[in-house]
Parts: sequence; C-alpha cells; structure tokens
Amino acid sequence: MMERRTNMNDKIETKDFFKGAFILTLAGIFSKILSAGYRIPIQNITGDLGFYIYQQIYPFLGVAIMLSLYGFPVAVSKLAADFRDKQRELALRSFFIPVFVIIFSLSALVFLILFTQAAMIAEWMGDKTLSAPIRASAFVFLVLPFTSVMRGAFQGSNDMQPTAVSQIVEQLVRVSIIITVAVALMGKEDYYAIGTGAAAASVAGSIAAAIFLGMLAWKRRSREHQVHREHSYRYFLKTILIYGLFISINYMFLLLIQMADAFTLVPGLEGFGLDPYEARVSKGVFDRGQPLIQLGAVLGSSLALALIPTITKERLEREPDKFHEHLQSALKMSLLLAAGATAGLIMIFPYVNELLYQNTTGTSYLRILMIVVLFSSLAITTSSVLQGVDVVFQTAGVILAGTVLKWAGNEILVPIFGLSGAAWASVVAAALVLIWNLRLMRRRFRPSAWRRLPFIKMLAALVVMAIFLMLAITIETYLLLLESRIELLIFTLTVSALGGIVYFITFTLAKGFTDKEMEQIPAVGAIFNWFSRRKHKHAHD
Repeated sequence: MMERRTNMNDKIETKDFFKGAFILTLAGIFSKILSAGYRIPIQNITGDLGFYIYQQIYPFLGVAIMLSLYGFPVAVSKLAADFRDKQRELALRSFFIPVFVIIFSLSALVFLILFTQAAMIAEWMGDKTLSAPIRASAFVFLVLPFTSVMRGAFQGSNDMQPTAVSQIVEQLVRVSIIITVAVALMGKEDYYAIGTGAAAASVAGSIAAAIFLGMLAWKRRSREHQVHREHSYRYFLKTILIYGLFISINYMFLLLIQMADAFTLVPGLEGFGLDPYEARVSKGVFDRGQPLIQLGAVLGSSLALALIPTITKERLEREPDKFHEHLQSALKMSLLLAAGATAGLIMIFPYVNELLYQNTTGTSYLRILMIVVLFSSLAITTSSVLQGVDVVFQTAGVILAGTVLKWAGNEILVPIFGLSGAAWASVVAAALVLIWNLRLMRRRFRPSAWRRLPFIKMLAALVVMAIFLMLAITIETYLLLLESRIELLIFTLTVSALGGIVYFITFTLAKGFTDKEMEQIPAVGAIFNWFSRRKHKHAHD
C-alpha cells in the first residue's frame, strides 16, 4: 500500500514537473518575442544612433535578466529541493537569509564594478558618453537578489507559475517604460538619455516582478516555526556560485555575442576608416540583425524545447529507445524550422529591412548575419538536450569558447572587412558552438539520432520554397512596384506565410515526418488523423 502511494506521488510530481516546464517554456518564448519585438519600434523612434546606444547598454541589462530568471533561481531551487527531500522547512534563518546574503553580495559586487568603472568601460567601448547609461544599468543588479530568491523557492516546490507570470510582468513593465521614454526624449534629441531610460525601465520591471512575487510569497507563507540545524555559508555558496552561474551562461550565447560587439565594433570600425559618428551609426545598423536573430532562434528552437522535458538522464537509462526517438524529433524540428527561417530571411531581407527599419541600409552584411539563426537555433537545442542529461559545465565552456572566438574574430576582421567581418565572426562562433555540442552528444547518444535526419528532403523543400520566393520577388519588382509601408507589410507577411506553407507542404509530401510526428504537430495532427480515418474507412469499404 505504501509503495503504491509512493508511486502515485512520484507520478503526480513528474506530471507537475512537465506541466511547470511547459509553462516556463511558453513564458520564455513570449518574453523573448516581446524582448526582440520592442527593439524595432525603438529603432524607428530613435534612429540608428539611438538604437546603437540602447544596444550598448542592453548586454549588461540582459546579463541581470538571465541571472534573475535562470541562473540564481535554478541554484536556489536546487537548494530548496534538497531541503524538501530532507523534510526540512525553508525557514528564514536557516535558508532565506544565507541564500539572500550570498546572492546580494555577488550582485552588489557587480553593481560596484559597473558603477565605479563606468567611465573606463565606456572608453573600452570607444564612446566615453556611455558612462552615464552604464552607471544607471548597474542598479538593476541590486533588485536581482529579491526576484532570484523568490523564484527559486517557488521552483524548488515544482511551482513554475510564479516565475512564468513574474517574467511576463517584468517584460511588460520594462517594454512599456522603454518605449515611453524613447518617445518622450526624442523631442529633446537627447540620444544618450535613452540608455539611462532603458536602465531605469529594467529596474522598474524588476521591482514590479519582485512586488508580485513578494505578495504571492506572503500569501503562501508557512505558519510553522521549526528550529533546524543551520548549514555553513560555504554549503550555499558552492551551489549558487558555481551551479547558478554556469546555468546562466548556457542561456547567454546570443547575449554574449552582443557583448563582444558592444566592446569591439566601434573601435574596429574606426580602424576600418570611419569617423566616430559614422562608426556608432553603423553599429546601430548592424544591431538591426539582433532582434531578427532572436526571433528566428525562438522560432527555430521553440518546438524542440517543448520536447526537452522528456529528454532526461532518467529516461535515457530507463527507456533509451523512447529517449532517442524524442531526441531525433527535437533535432529534426529545430533543423527544419531554423533552416526555413534562415533561407527565407536571407531571400526577402531587403523587404524585411525596409518594412521594419524604414530603409535597406546594411542589407548585404545583415544577410550574412542571418546565417546565425540556423546555427544558434541548433546550438540552443543541442545545449538544452545536453543540460537535460546533466552536461552543464561543458556546454557553458563551449559557449565561453564561442564568445572568445567571436571577440577575436571582430578584433581581426572588422578593421579589414568592416561589418561583413563582424557578421562572419558571429557565424563562425555560432557554428563552433554547434559543432562542439554535437561532439559532446556523440559521446553520450546513439549517432543515428542525427544521421537519420532527412537532410535531402529538407533540402528539396528549401529549393521549392526558394523558387516560390524568387517568383514572388520578380512579380513585385516588375509588376507590383510597392510604395507605401502598408503595401510592403501586406506583401512581406503574405509572401513569408505562403513561403512557409510551401516549404512545410513540400517536406510533408516528401514524407519527412513520421506518422507519430504528424500526429503531435498542433492543427496538422487533427488534419492527419482525419485523413487517416478516411483512408481506413475507404479500405474497409
């Protein structure tokens, strides 16, 4: 009887975990789309110079967001789960105070470095005027401990909803304030105040999330008062410092690439022969690619990430066949969507550039940069798979190596080739991360998981889509002659949607999906089941 009850509890916990992981995935996808999307109106409102200033500050804000969403909460949840396994209450003195003190100390250290060394950091970036926005961005690290501890405590109880909702609250507040500040400041043409406003918006978003989590924690607070043996601070520090930071790095690849660009592009472009103003505006043009890479990577990895909770170390040991089946589906979905998004973006990029940013400046090197969508989507998927089987430190090391390669690539290529060199440096860095992840996977999984991917069928679908897009572009060039932004919007959305449909139908007709995969794809599964029933009925008739 006791064994049956334990099994039932395990099943309930597993179900709650998968449900929570799915909620967090959805919230993460929504937040990333919002995070990428709001940067487009910022560029439209402030121009390429204002966008450059925002993008110079964004990596610092992004690091704080990643630490407060993924790194520290995961470490805190691990500690909380350990306490729960030992039947111990998360008491204020024995758990919350030491955890908070450690995270606050680490965050305060980063705050002090950014605040006191802002002038030197701005000089490294090649723009001394950035010191005030950098100093303002430091304050977001002081709010980070409050959100991190509460998110981690909830996640340690397998309750992911507070983290998911607080993430959306934080993003909505941040985006609303940033756009409002951008509109308000443009009348004064105080471009560098946009960076300070962006930092203030991030602080406000973090405070809003902390208030939401605090209210929820107060409502659910424990009424029990137990005395427990206290752990040493070293016990907490080890998990928070090592485990938390390495988890964060695994989510920071695209962010670290932007960090490298923030420090190296302007000095490199000046070495290429541009004056300081031209270098800053050109960097703003190059940054147009970042929201599109982020959106493409979300599209390319979202369906695959939905399968990640089923790809665990326990399942690999218990059900290896099912594990490898899910692994192959995750890789296939990621490759299919990322390849389609990359090819489509490259082909219609002049229209996308003009639609989103009001001109076609930078199209040549931004097209090169779009290749990052393919490699980064697959890198995110493979990194997530490896984390699912507890390969955390190696994947973080791979991402750091990719960042070093990107930084070195910029230093070498930008003074010679300009922004085309920066684009190729990003592509090579993303390719390195993917190749290295595949090598790590080869040691742990059956090679058939990626050798059996339908590369030829996918290539055929890409060719058919490319022919359709070239036909549509030819018709627009010689017959439609688009003039207004509304006409451009209708054309771009229509061609993108039809191109995606042509790609998907071609791949499906080529039998690129298994029957089981067809059933699992939303909407398509219902159509597939209907056809299967009709076919079965006719066979009986």
